[in-house]
Amino acid sequence: MEEIPAANPGQAMQEVEESAFGCYAQLLPAPSAEAGCADVPPLLARINSPADLRRLPVEALPDVCQELRRFLIDSLSENPGHFASSMGAVDIIVALHYVFNTPDDRIVYDVGHQAYAHKLITGRRDLFKTQRTLGGLSGFPNPMESPYDTFMAGHASNSISAALGMAIADKLTPGCEERKTVAVIGDASISGGLAFEGLNNAANNPNDLLIILNDNEMSIDSNVGSLHRYLSELSTSLHYNRARKKIYDFFRTKGYIGDNGKGRILRFNNSIKALISKQQNIFEGLNIRYFGPFDGNDVTKVVKVLQEIKDMKGPRILHLHTTKGKGFEKAEADPTTWHAPGKFCAATGRRIAAVADSRELWQEVFGKYLVSLAETDPKIMGITAAMPSGTSMIRMLRAMPTRTFDVGISEGHAVTFAGGLAAAGKHPFVAIYSSFLQRAYDNIIHDVCIQNLPVTFCIDRSGLVGEDGVTHHGLFDLVYLRCIPNITVAAPMDAPTLRSLMLTASRHAGPMAIRYPRGKAPAENGSAPEPSLLQPGSGRKVTDNPGASVAILSLGEIGNEALKAVDILAKKNIAADLYDMIWLKPLDTALLENIAAHYPLILTVEDGAVTGGFGSAVSEWLDARRAADPSLPQPRHLAAGIPDRWIAQGSVAQLRAIAGIDAESIASTITGNL
Repeated sequence: MEEIPAANPGQAMQEVEESAFGCYAQLLPAPSAEAGCADVPPLLARINSPADLRRLPVEALPDVCQELRRFLIDSLSENPGHFASSMGAVDIIVALHYVFNTPDDRIVYDVGHQAYAHKLITGRRDLFKTQRTLGGLSGFPNPMESPYDTFMAGHASNSISAALGMAIADKLTPGCEERKTVAVIGDASISGGLAFEGLNNAANNPNDLLIILNDNEMSIDSNVGSLHRYLSELSTSLHYNRARKKIYDFFRTKGYIGDNGKGRILRFNNSIKALISKQQNIFEGLNIRYFGPFDGNDVTKVVKVLQEIKDMKGPRILHLHTTKGKGFEKAEADPTTWHAPGKFCAATGRRIAAVADSRELWQEVFGKYLVSLAETDPKIMGITAAMPSGTSMIRMLRAMPTRTFDVGISEGHAVTFAGGLAAAGKHPFVAIYSSFLQRAYDNIIHDVCIQNLPVTFCIDRSGLVGEDGVTHHGLFDLVYLRCIPNITVAAPMDAPTLRSLMLTASRHAGPMAIRYPRGKAPAENGSAPEPSLLQPGSGRKVTDNPGASVAILSLGEIGNEALKAVDILAKKNIAADLYDMIWLKPLDTALLENIAAHYPLILTVEDGAVTGGFGSAVSEWLDARRAADPSLPQPRHLAAGIPDRWIAQGSVAQLRAIAGIDAESIASTITGNL
């Protein structure tokens, strides 16, 4: 990859640091021993809380922002994370903590991709090197980590509703009426249905909520939908808003306008404004006062605007334009790649390639074969919710743009939209991450499964996903799907089985779910077999070891760990057989009957919640079998899966070991129960 000059040349940075340090250092406490190291810029080394930040004059804030960006570049180049979003939001975060009295005043982030600067100035700078690692900082705001993290942020579009609840609660709590609450939301997240619901309710009850719309015109994939186009054109005047407020206050003090008539007056006023400016304002139509747009990367300007609107009453929205990747040339030019770029050279921007691995990603196997299926079946449609690249739906989007739909951060709509397509004779394949599909549960039940519509759910990132942590693990899909009538649920152990399941789903008359994990699929030795139709509820025996007294039953990719466990046990002279069950619903009861009759010990293994999932399904079947005929051989059953507690961030290998579903743990469970 071609090398480019550093985004911030070292000499210029040094001169800025020396100047800033000389002017402002005496205003801040001495740095901690750890923060005194050379890799922490001098001003940032002395900022251990927002209270320290507020000691500085506003003129110092651009230097603080520059230092934060340098620190992020140096840190994230070695310990990867969400880069471009956090670089773009630095100025907004600094301005918010400077103007508002955090943590008494609350900042509620949406998603949290942009919140690294928030962590750095709220006492976590020296721990930042541990972010997204086992036992370290979360990659997202987490209230269990800091009092400055006011609400869990991992899924999009929830900040307005959560912040509105806090703002109204303060109005109803004596002594807290003047407490400030700010919701920070991106232009992609604000298109989500939950965000619209929050906006629609913001003016229904007394509150002083401030919504910051961080509009960088760029999500992980390109924003879609009418709201994005609307935001790119919207503008209004701060002077207009001031004049409107003065006029309203004048008429209110004279008794000409009461609280009951306020909504009608505001709507009339907004209509006149739209008529004169030839521009409608969706926010003011909801009785939310609108300010902006302003340059969100001009920290002194943002501070000035925040100070002017901070104490205004009623819900308000401040629209700020920012540049994703701000301060790093390559990230500004290609924010999609630099959303989470992995390791890179801080000086040149050269990305450091991972160790060569010829295996395909699971989503690539899905994306390629979906195009093949769609080429031969005109009924097949593709749908994703703001993740065409992440799910590899981008392949079908490029090949068949009229049959592929990215609906944005709208998982519920994606599922019901798929139901509508299916009701009209099409066969949609809906590719959504497991943890995000949770947001569409009612839609799956009401709009697809009750009507038994032919919609295929391709559930990406199932199981433990690693460094993104607790909000992104896909642990519950097996549990929340298997209890729904009409749906068929399967999980492949390898890439050929995924293709065969997709072919089977394309011919299936009702709803079907296929779940597969993040990462690389097992290597395919030689040419892959042609996909074939599979019989729902038909598993397979993977190993056949003479004298085996233990049967390991796996579902999905975790079967590869179970296969390694079989080899570990063989070295200990313990014979075990592995069965890849493939189907959660329907279960292969004929195969289960054969297993129960021949193995005294059964261990089920799943990369999902152990309560209510695959192991529970097998346990329920064994209980029914025992009740029906107590004279039959009754094997012992052990269940390995994700325990009934929240699993934080770490590598997939580390987390599997903690959960007891890696090869060593599987083997140990068996040896400990013989």
